[in-house]
Amino acid sequence: MLSSIWEDVKRQYSYGNMVTRLVIINVVVYIAMNLIWVILRIGYGWSDDSQLIYEEIRQFFMLSSEWLHNLTHPWVIITSMFLHDSFWHILWNMLFLYWFGRIVGDFLGNHRVLPLYLLGGIVGGLAYFLSVNLLPYGDDKVHFALGASGAVMAFVVAAGFISPDYYMRLLFLGDVKLKYIVAALVLIDLVGMAGNINTGGHFAHLGGAFFGWFFVYQLRQGTDWSIPVNNLLDKIRSFFSGIPGKFREERGPKVGYRNPKRTRQNTGRPKGNAASDPPSSHQEELDAILDKIKQSGYESLTEKEKEFLFNASKK
Repeated sequence: MLSSIWEDVKRQYSYGNMVTRLVIINVVVYIAMNLIWVILRIGYGWSDDSQLIYEEIRQFFMLSSEWLHNLTHPWVIITSMFLHDSFWHILWNMLFLYWFGRIVGDFLGNHRVLPLYLLGGIVGGLAYFLSVNLLPYGDDKVHFALGASGAVMAFVVAAGFISPDYYMRLLFLGDVKLKYIVAALVLIDLVGMAGNINTGGHFAHLGGAFFGWFFVYQLRQGTDWSIPVNNLLDKIRSFFSGIPGKFREERGPKVGYRNPKRTRQNTGRPKGNAASDPPSSHQEELDAILDKIKQSGYESLTEKEKEFLFNASKK
């Protein structure tokens, strides 16, 4: 059974879009951390030492309110956004990421999902750090932050900014326009800043929300913040794998080129050239699939169409 589940997870990761991959990564990290906790608890006989060791392991990957910890653990600005504290914490973050991330991916493209997640989480983390150290609500204790909430709020606001009149169906409320859902979520964090519970977390949420708006605004002005991020990820991937290629070349809808000189009128088979018929048929089917993705999104494709697109992208 476990091997079957693992194969299903690998299949979804390989063929799913970037939102699906991010959800899988977050869930796998959550399960791994909980397994570490169980092993420590049993190994130390349920003593308090197990909890102390577990907290040390978590803090190794968590963003801190102390600048020295972050300076000596520079990876925490990234790793902290993949850690979660409780089941409800990761459940709501992943649900929001899935709901709003799909909207962003459909409208802006799958290749912009990961950069928005990373940049939104980084800005949220910086907002948390600055608020704890510069505002009077903080204390002398060292605090730690974790969770994808800042990154998720970037998707929430970006989706609302892209398509404010997009309808989402809510339980007990029915169809609600996206702009009202986004406004309510941002308002909750604005009010939450006045409280004394998770105040830094609310600042992190608003930091991510701001970047979600900024990302889409800059994109409309002609500045694509996903390009430098994807270029950096390309270099990292090439460095570790030694395999040339683009980070954005995934097993999803990768084929984005269409011959601008080609029209429906000139796709017929040239006289006296029997070998030209198969390429023409292949191109027509590819164009039809790309048109379908543009109109209805990648998820609307059938398994046969996805397989065809995947094979075409390798050529």
